[in-house]
Amino acid sequence: MLYARHGWNVLPGAYLAGDKFDCGTTSCPTIKCHPAHDDLGAQLRPTADPDRIATWWYRSPFNVLLPTGMGFDVLEVPAYLGALAAQILAEHGPRAPISVAPSGRWMLFVAGGEPLRPELDRQLDIVLHGKGSWVPAPPTRYPAGRVRWEVSPGTVNWALPGSYPVQHALVDALQLAAPRQAA
Repeated sequence: MLYARHGWNVLPGAYLAGDKFDCGTTSCPTIKCHPAHDDLGAQLRPTADPDRIATWWYRSPFNVLLPTGMGFDVLEVPAYLGALAAQILAEHGPRAPISVAPSGRWMLFVAGGEPLRPELDRQLDIVLHGKGSWVPAPPTRYPAGRVRWEVSPGTVNWALPGSYPVQHALVDALQLAAPRQAA
């Protein structure tokens, strides 16, 4: 509900039941975290309505997914790049909310609508989550642990930086990491 209070849409995600994700559809073949479904098997729609969200979580212990392209985008990067970019952003700004998945993937939240810079678009391990996508939000559970905030939205007063300044920090991080990767 905290996300919705700040105008962020929420989408219920399949919850971890043992070592499998349960989305509410008995014959669902998807084994990874994914959006939940209603009783008829249709994917639920994102909302910031606290009553609707409360109804969903009253029924099941869903994970929390944040749809992207609806107020913000997310730059998903590998751990080494996320940690370097976070350090650059902490020292030089702008600050951005950053979450970390148990897999080690870092997610940098930015104002939406901008494409990836060419230097980042060429990287196979960098993903821009925009319209039609989603990311897991804390406290989403995976078999390896929970998604956590490295820099919480509250730390930055729920303000999202523009995408290009954050992408610039990622390009700088790539350049810093290049000698380390070659060694």
